Amino acid sequence: MNNHLLIVFRRFAKHRLALVSLILLTLISLLAILAPVIAPYSPTKISGGFSKPPNAEHWLGTDQIGRDVLSRLLYATRVSLLVGALATLISTVIGVVLGLLAGYFGGWVDQLIMSVTDMVMSFPYILLVLVAAAIFEPGMWSIILILGFVDWPGVTRLVRGNVLSLRETNFFKGDIAAGMPRRYILFSEVLPNTIAPVLVYATSVFAISILDEAALSYLGMGVQAPTASLGNLLNGAESISILTGKPWLWLPAGILIIVLVICIYFIGDALRDAMDPRNTERG
Repeated sequence: MNNHLLIVFRRFAKHRLALVSLILLTLISLLAILAPVIAPYSPTKISGGFSKPPNAEHWLGTDQIGRDVLSRLLYATRVSLLVGALATLISTVIGVVLGLLAGYFGGWVDQLIMSVTDMVMSFPYILLVLVAAAIFEPGMWSIILILGFVDWPGVTRLVRGNVLSLRETNFFKGDIAAGMPRRYILFSEVLPNTIAPVLVYATSVFAISILDEAALSYLGMGVQAPTASLGNLLNGAESISILTGKPWLWLPAGILIIVLVICIYFIGDALRDAMDPRNTERG
């Protein structure tokens, strides 16, 4: 097992951009986690003049009501990463469980689960998210639950397809013939052989969840002020005067969103190649 992980890491390390992305994502995450310690000011309290440009006291300036932009950016990153991580976790758990059940049992169980999956996927994704966000009270936890319960169909289809493939293997048929408990077969035999594609898919869900949170918060349907998120920090870009004359109010958040999403996608691509069983290179 340790040897296998070493091989995967060596393959991953060959992707220089992914390695740099992992280091950068780790650094950004640490800064976000340590926001209460390293933020120079409170993210919700006035600490300077209104819309002041970057200076020695406020490295990224202040917003329209005098709050430190750097402090709010650190806390906003923390919130956006939390939303993305928890939404990805919820959707992945739901998708894996339903996919395992559909692929293993087949029959009416498979038909029922896949009918619900196809029904959810038949709706335009962004429309489904917007309708759900409009129904429920805006807030961080609402967005986490909405995204978590909307993003699971892709994981379900992926896991189901993998389980159907594994059902034709000798070790699966051997476990059935030996009378192994279903719980053992599903979680000790099938699930470990499904983790790799699920992990790769989860990286894309993570990136999409961060973008969705930013979009919903920008529209006022996500994380609400005074809590900072990368999405509601972009609200300043709604005004053409701020967009052109006060870029420090929105540009740092916009750049950070782009950096996070690109880093996550690079990591996902490298994981896909590193975990591909057809890749026989030993690094």
